[in-house]
Amino acid sequence: MKKISLMKILVNIILFLEKIIPESIMNKIINFGIDRYINKYARLRIIGEEKLRVIKAPVIFICNHLSNADGLILNKVLKNQDVTFIMGVKLTQDPMTNLGCKIVKNIQITPSSPDKSAISNLVKHVRNGNNILIFPEGTRSRNGKMIKAKKGIYLIAKLCKVPIVPIAIYGSEKFMPIDKEGNMNNETFNNADVYVSIGDKINIPEKIKTETKEEFEERFINTLMSKISSMLPREYRGVYEEEV
Repeated sequence: MKKISLMKILVNIILFLEKIIPESIMNKIINFGIDRYINKYARLRIIGEEKLRVIKAPVIFICNHLSNADGLILNKVLKNQDVTFIMGVKLTQDPMTNLGCKIVKNIQITPSSPDKSAISNLVKHVRNGNNILIFPEGTRSRNGKMIKAKKGIYLIAKLCKVPIVPIAIYGSEKFMPIDKEGNMNNETFNNADVYVSIGDKINIPEKIKTETKEEFEERFINTLMSKISSMLPREYRGVYEEEV
């Protein structure tokens, strides 16, 4: 309970300071604070980090999703890739997660809806030579296992036509666990080993003539998600365990 209370106090202090300190300076303070928390509580292990050195923009990074800390951790791991995160607009509506939105480059999208404006913006962003990162599952897994990906990743990959780089993360669900009551403002940092694995680039698979559009879409998504699954311990693979 002490950690939760401290987190709430820190958030309230930051919200107050935002009213009197310029945004650019405030964002640097928030970024410094979050980086300190990650360094203090997360024993970060990066597997395949050398692969990042040869990646040429633009690419689409995809990753499984376990915690609100995933974006913060991946922003640190991918700091030299200048990545823009595709995130749900609701994250800006919570005081705590909105702090992360301020320091992570992002394009906001309305989940489970045909957000044509956001999709158009992110496609233009990629075509202009920028990297993006998407969590294809669309939300955090509540049980630590991979859940079925949304169809949006198929549409975005089809429109962008750039290589896809899979990333697997685990341990972040212990570093910042999901609050059982669904209150993101109660989530806090804990000591944990956090693993991030970088995979090899995936080129968009070709459609087989005998496939229907729906069959190709499903195979396409399963191909991407199985690459993530293959880099995870078995207990994290969830619905994609059989794909490995």
